[in-house]
Parts: sequence; structure tokens; C-alpha cells
Amino acid sequence: MIKRNKLFWGSCLALLTTAFAFTVINDIAFSVKQEFTLTNAQLGLFSGIFFGGFTISQAIFSPLCDTIGMRWIVRGAFVGHIVGALLIMTANGYVMAVAGSLGCGLGAGLVEAGCNPLVATLYPNNKTSKLNHFHMWFPYGNLIAALVLTLIFVNLNIGWRGQLILILIPAIGYGMMMLFEIFPPTEGVSAGVKVSESFKALFAPIMLVMMLMMLLTASMELPPSARVPPVLQAGGVPGLLVFGFVFGIMGTLRLLARPVVRVLTPTGILLASAILATVGLYLFSLAETTAMAFVTAAVWAVGIAYFWPTMLGFVSERNPKSGALGLGVMGAIGMLASFLVTPWLGSIADREGHEMIPEAATVALFQNVVADYPAIAAGAGMQADDITDVITTTQTVLDSYEADGALPEGATAKALQGIMKLGVDPTTVAEAGEILHPADNFGGRKSFQMLAPIGIILILVFGFLFYQDRRRGGYKAEKLTPVH
Repeated sequence: MIKRNKLFWGSCLALLTTAFAFTVINDIAFSVKQEFTLTNAQLGLFSGIFFGGFTISQAIFSPLCDTIGMRWIVRGAFVGHIVGALLIMTANGYVMAVAGSLGCGLGAGLVEAGCNPLVATLYPNNKTSKLNHFHMWFPYGNLIAALVLTLIFVNLNIGWRGQLILILIPAIGYGMMMLFEIFPPTEGVSAGVKVSESFKALFAPIMLVMMLMMLLTASMELPPSARVPPVLQAGGVPGLLVFGFVFGIMGTLRLLARPVVRVLTPTGILLASAILATVGLYLFSLAETTAMAFVTAAVWAVGIAYFWPTMLGFVSERNPKSGALGLGVMGAIGMLASFLVTPWLGSIADREGHEMIPEAATVALFQNVVADYPAIAAGAGMQADDITDVITTTQTVLDSYEADGALPEGATAKALQGIMKLGVDPTTVAEAGEILHPADNFGGRKSFQMLAPIGIILILVFGFLFYQDRRRGGYKAEKLTPVH
């Protein structure tokens, strides 16, 4: 017997686990950066490899969904979430932390690969609305995690490693709900659609267009989301609270998806979303105060709220023969964009932020470190080697400055990070923070500004699709007939 409600709510809990993983990885990013002395580009890889794992698991297992069944894919998601969280929790270096982020990403991709077609199969007459209700748990999960981290974990002084327990708890929960349940066959299998027909449907004109649009919509949603907490935190704005605020808006809008879909239709939703997301992302780049950050975040949040589930619902309704494969390919493309764009944003932040680092103040700080830290190292015992490493890194930057007449990009920020992480002298730590934090904030906001123009393409394409629907008498979904 198929327990539809149990499978749907188990799917929601699995997506909640993915959301917790996303929030925790991005919240601990600032601490991981300091723990392992990373550049923004390296930090971008730590966050972005989550999307890479998502893409890999989607690409491999989505074509197999009709063959091996959705239950085995969900079981794989469970393993990925658990192993990934444990790897980050016990990481003794940057590589192990990245491997854990990859594991969580693999689990997240398998949730999408298995649960998206599951929801579409369970609710064949209400796909777009139910996919929005399912995907509501990604933003709500981020909001819940942000509140737990801010209001509970901070007050209990739980370190960044302890935060990984937030991933383990819901993962165990959906494992208990779903791992041994009976799953229905996918919608395509029920309708007798062959795997070859699903592959052929991937090359339908509307599918090719939507694949390209998925690259762009995902780029405007997930990479900026990953960058918001560390960028705003560097500027003195409560980044995690803005992060939770954004996802609270997104979750509520997805909860209300059914009447919105009825009034605007999927193409109307995509057009309105593109306009608001573009405006919001550009304004985000100008947010220098807490009030401005919350206002512009609200505009951006409304814009991106319906992107992901409505793109999936549109493809499932307008190209149903693509089935689980089509949904998986769309998700994989979205995460591939995120994997590529997140480190790119980090590189922009490094470059633009470097231009904001004051040379005179930085050189003076480094000269003081080179002059004063050897005496500190002499009496530091076990910490002496760490202090010596900071002295060496700082001296290397000074040597480069004397040779070239300019501070080296990347190495300067890394040296400042090393001083702050070491924390042996409160005065130099404060001075390093006063130099680096404004630069990181400026560079991060500048990267948002450079991403915003791709929204113009989305507005033009979704505007054309909306016009075509209106000209043909309204939005019409195609349905597959089950084989009896």
C-alpha cells in the first residue's frame, strides 16, 4: 500500500535536511575561513562544492530513476547527508571539510533526483502547486536553522563543529520515515514512457530553452544566498538574520503557491519573478546599512521565491514525457550553475575587495607584526609554530610590496586572516579586522552587482513565453495517460 501522505512529508523532511545543510555550511563558512586561513576563492570552493555534489548525483542518478526506483535514490541521499555532516564535523583540514561539503551536496542532489518525481507522481493533477509546497521546506528549513543557530547555539557557545548536528537530526528522521516504505513507480513508468522517449523529450525546443533559463535563474538565487552571510557579516550587518529573513519570505510565498499559480499562471510567475529578482539583486549590492539590507533582501526574496519549483513544475507540465529525467536534468543544471558561479563571485570579491585595502595602514600593520611577533613566539610554547607561520606569511607580502610597489592580491587578505585567526595580540587583531572586513564587504556587494544583468535575459524570455500563452488562450498543461 502506497502511503501518500507519509511519503510526501518524508520528502519534505529530506528537503529540510538539505536546507539545514545549506544553512550550516554557509554559516560556518566565516569560521572555516579563519580556522584554515582561506582566501575568498577557497571559501567559495568550500561552499560551492556543495552545489557540485548536487550536480554530480543529479546527473548520474536522474537517468536511472525509472529503472532503479525512487526508494534507492532516497536511501543514497540519507547516506550522503549523514557521511557529509560527519566529515565536516571531524575535519582536521581544508580538504576534509571540502569532502564533507561534497558529501552533503551529493545527498542534496539525490533528494531532488528522487523526491521531485515522487511528488509529481503522487499529485499528477496539481504538480506546480505541490512542488512549490514541497520546495517550501527549503526556505523554511533555512529560516528554522538560522533561528536555531542565532538564538540557541550562540547562547550555548556551541562551536562551528557542533552546528553539524542540525543536519544529522532531520536526516535520521526522514530515514526512519522513508527507507523501508513502498514507493510508487514514476509517472513515466506508469504511462509506459520508455527511457529512450524521455531522452528524446530532453531535446524538445521548450526543454532546451528552459535548460538555459535554469542556468540563469539558479545563478541569481543560490550563489548569492551562499554569499550573503559572510558578505554582510564582514560589513557589520547581521548576515544570518538577513539570510533567515529572506528564506522566511520565500517559504511563506511557496506555501501560498496554489492561488498565485491560479491567478498568474506559471509563465506569469516566472516573468514577475525575473523582474523582482533582478531589481533586488542590484539593490542588494548597494546595501550598506542594516535597514537597507533588509529592505532590498525582501525585494530579492520575493523575486527568487518561485523560481526553482515553478521551473520544475513548468517542465513537468509542458514536457511530461521528459519525466524524472527531465526534472533531474533541470536540477542538475541549476546546481551546476551554482557550482560555477559561487567561486566566480568569490574571485570577484577578492579582486574588488583588494582594491579597497589601504596600502599604508596594511604595510604599517605588517611591519609591526614582523617586528613584534618574534618576541611573542619565543614565549608562546606550543603556539610558537603558528606565530612563526604568520610572521613568514606577512614578511612574504612585505617583500612582494617592496619589489612591485603594490600589495599582492590574495596573499594580503590571507595574511590579514592569519593575524586575526592567531589572536595573540588584541590590537593587531582589531587593526586587521578594520582593514579586511570593509574590503570583504565591498567586494562581496560588488559581485552581486555584476551578477544582476543576467536577469534582463530572463525578463525577455519569460515575457515572450507569457505573451505566447496569452495569445493562445492561456496556460495549458499536458498530461500523461496511465497504462492500465
